[in-house]
Amino acid sequence: MLEEVLLAGFGGQGILSTGMLLAYAALAEGLHVAWIPSYGPEMRGGTANCGVTVSDAPISSPLVVEPTTLIAMNGPSLDRFEPAVKPGGLIIYNASLINRRPVRADVRALAVRANEIAEGIGNVQVAANVMLGAFLELTRVASLGKAGEALAKVLPPRRHHLIPANLRALEEGARIAREAGTKERMKAMNKVWGQNSEFRIQKPE
Repeated sequence: MLEEVLLAGFGGQGILSTGMLLAYAALAEGLHVAWIPSYGPEMRGGTANCGVTVSDAPISSPLVVEPTTLIAMNGPSLDRFEPAVKPGGLIIYNASLINRRPVRADVRALAVRANEIAEGIGNVQVAANVMLGAFLELTRVASLGKAGEALAKVLPPRRHHLIPANLRALEEGARIAREAGTKERMKAMNKVWGQNSEFRIQKPE
């Protein structure tokens, strides 16, 4: 198993801490991990990218050049890194700030309105962890439980009061991914059964 994940956005979105959370969660699963941050010219408002490699074998290079998954938090990140994603890879994009779908047909894509979900939780800064929850649900690289346990390591003690909000962010992201998977399965069923077929869940009499 090899997952090369690129998380990309701008400073202040929690990109680097979310990447670290993924790294700690995978490490707790007994996997090999590499985490490399990349800062723009400014900490807040500038670019912030993070590469996380997760493998069940020793990692030869920690650099994420052709990611298997791109988590794009804003439009410029999707524009810049979409071409680099490996064919058959995954793009999870923040539909709160990105108004287009990925153009490539050889990758899977999931839209997540991470900012709206985070605002509903009460803290827009947990938006990146909404995206991480979706990623974990789709790939099963690490469990939500391990990610939740790792929050105490990633967040400094003065921010431990934010752990419940971050836990909910992970859970909400996973829920979005589950619902998207159900819709895709239903579309596949309709293709098999015919365009006029319907899949209904009937309530008991």
